[in-house]
Amino acid sequence: MRWMSGVVLATVTCLLGGCSSDYVMATRDGKMIMTDGKPEIDKETGLVKYTDQSGHEMQINSDEVSTIIER
Repeated sequence: MRWMSGVVLATVTCLLGGCSSDYVMATRDGKMIMTDGKPEIDKETGLVKYTDQSGHEMQINSDEVSTIIER
């Protein structure tokens, strides 16, 4: 019975962990920007749209971003 609750707990943890991914954007000047969710690149405007960890929608010029990685 105890192993069953351990399996259920592990499954729930994995499912909840996959709901929302955070990303880190590194800028060319060395800053690290933590995002809530995956940033979107707008090909027409050249801007990267993202939500910061405070919930504010932000934009940065894609020329200023060197790397976007999932955390």
